[in-house]
Amino acid sequence: MEVRRLGLSRVGDQSLLTIVLNHAGEGKVTPRDAPGKPQLVVDFPLAQAGRLPAVLAGDEVLVEKIRTESLPGGVGVRIILELYPNKPYTYWRQSRPGSGGQAIFLVGLKPGPGSTREPAAVPEPARPPDLFQKEVKPEPGAEKFFPPEGKGIELKGGYAELGRLIPKAKPLLHFLETGGWHITESQDYDRPGQRLSRGFVLTNRQYPEMAVKIVNLPANTPGSPNINIITLSFDNLTGETVDKYRQLRKLSFAQIKTNFEDIGDFFDEALKPLRVELRKQCQTLAERYAALLQNFLKQVCPQDPKVGDLVMKYVREKVSPRFEGVQHTMSEDPLVILNLVDFLYIRIYYLDSGPGGSHG
Repeated sequence: MEVRRLGLSRVGDQSLLTIVLNHAGEGKVTPRDAPGKPQLVVDFPLAQAGRLPAVLAGDEVLVEKIRTESLPGGVGVRIILELYPNKPYTYWRQSRPGSGGQAIFLVGLKPGPGSTREPAAVPEPARPPDLFQKEVKPEPGAEKFFPPEGKGIELKGGYAELGRLIPKAKPLLHFLETGGWHITESQDYDRPGQRLSRGFVLTNRQYPEMAVKIVNLPANTPGSPNINIITLSFDNLTGETVDKYRQLRKLSFAQIKTNFEDIGDFFDEALKPLRVELRKQCQTLAERYAALLQNFLKQVCPQDPKVGDLVMKYVREKVSPRFEGVQHTMSEDPLVILNLVDFLYIRIYYLDSGPGGSHG
């Protein structure tokens, strides 16, 4: 197992740690109640570390900072959440499948009275319970809104195929089709000898720095949903900063050790200044393309017209060199993630039972 990436975001009143694994696995979550230095520790005893940051900034609410450690011998990864003292909390954990065969392990912290060892209630999932390895009992709340699946919308050519794969995204696909986005099918998600998963890349000459990436992951077990992921990203950005950043990310550990005392120095001295500059460049582009971003999100979340304005509010916040950037959950149905770490992207997750199935 490999721990590939991690990030910290705020979802409502909760702090959410997202850990990306190369395949399904469970982490051991242990509170430590040392006086004045409370911690929540997540251990993956048999895992190896990908290119993880040595230190990740906290959220200034419950989590002061996050540290990552590789255990002696290179096997075993420990993620330590340094918490603010005298702030009681409850926590929960959850596993989900990710894209491309990856898995996502989540740890949520919620402020409030009670023992840190008392699991917090997990928020109502935005997708069917069978998506998770652990079934979650939904919380009571308002009825969920299910937007119409583009009834009456006619898509042509490659867009008609995408509409068949992702009926819930027909309004968004129609918006992209009429906006002049060109479709290219990618082979990146095919498995050897089988054509199960499919990938598509959409580009537009009006927005050369941007791309829309679509991944279709059909269910591989009875009763589980199809997973479709649509990402509007700025990773076609070019320039000296981008080139240098990508070259550094390709360095092996041995190559890093020839120029830096340890991996932490590499992240702080070499990567961090470039990541800050990338965020500033993406911020400038997002301001230039604000109308596109807001109209894109109107098709995704017609039930909440304020999502586009809220995304731009987060995008316009001053870029701080102190933080690595954050991710925000903008909607739960469908799940919409705004990523402000390195290259800005907006990612939407659609789940359904596939053509001819039930989409309720």
